[in-house]
Amino acid sequence: MDVVVGSLTLALLGVLGVGTVAQSRGAESGNKTAHGFLLVANKGDQTLGIIDPVAGRQIATIPEKGVTGHEVVASPDGRRAFVPIYGNAGVGKPGTDGQLIRVIDLDKREIVGTIDLGKGVRPHCAVIGPRDGLLYVTTELSNSVTVIDPQTLKIVATVPTGQPESHMLAITRDGRRGYTANVGPGTVSVLDLEARKTLTVVPVCRNTQRIALSVDDHWVFTADQGKPRLAVIDTTNNQVAQWIPLPGTGYGTAPTPDGHWLLVAMNGINQVGVVDVRTMKMARTLDVPRAPQEIVVRPDGEAAYVACDASKQIAVLDLKNWKVEKLIDAGPGADGLAWAKRAQ
Repeated sequence: MDVVVGSLTLALLGVLGVGTVAQSRGAESGNKTAHGFLLVANKGDQTLGIIDPVAGRQIATIPEKGVTGHEVVASPDGRRAFVPIYGNAGVGKPGTDGQLIRVIDLDKREIVGTIDLGKGVRPHCAVIGPRDGLLYVTTELSNSVTVIDPQTLKIVATVPTGQPESHMLAITRDGRRGYTANVGPGTVSVLDLEARKTLTVVPVCRNTQRIALSVDDHWVFTADQGKPRLAVIDTTNNQVAQWIPLPGTGYGTAPTPDGHWLLVAMNGINQVGVVDVRTMKMARTLDVPRAPQEIVVRPDGEAAYVACDASKQIAVLDLKNWKVEKLIDAGPGADGLAWAKRAQ
């Protein structure tokens, strides 16, 4: 597999968490807003948007030069973003098959490198490994997760998932285990990221979507797409331990840094649910604009951002007072989100 590299130097600093929390590092203590930018994959105009959360506006858009980026992750130092170019169709549907990952310099606001996966594999979810600093990207059409060195932009390994349509990925804090949501089969693959192999496949439902880990890595959450409920998988035995009833079909999920709450986007009813992880019950719901997709929690745990696809907006949730604080205009088809710390 060939790799096309632009002029690029990556300084991978610190450790990144997992799942949605993995994109939310670099908190500032106290009552000040965490210093950083919110990144959003604007599918409709095929750009990466940079949002200043303090100013409450999108301050830049960077053309991806590809069709189309759905997800994004930032490097731990906040200098680069990685945007897999997925294609022009939904999961399991006919369309183009992307094979590129764009590397974007967030200061220069331009593409500075491209990883070419060699063939159409529909790269989708990107996560930085919390221990090894490697870039893990789901590659659906090869039933795998591709592992990339983000410094050299070289592919170093692949991890088979044993299932088609491995769409989203979460990684444990010790970096040893990965979990993929396999949409069409309705399963979750449990991966040994050190041995580069599939440990087991957990049957969940007819179709599933998205995935997140609890902060203590004890639970995996994934949403049933046929019924309004959330599966809770026990990572000690890799079995579905229980179901959390939802008022609408779930989609993206994200835990708060204190581990107390799990936020659930319910795109059919335009709400975000708040689940108490201690009781595994819905505590409250918040109304948001149309088609909430993905949620990222700010590193200080005081706010969360919800990409609302059909409204071209990001809803900012106040997690202290449990209300929608404001709406930020993004691009059309606002989907994948990531937090990027401000580079020093």
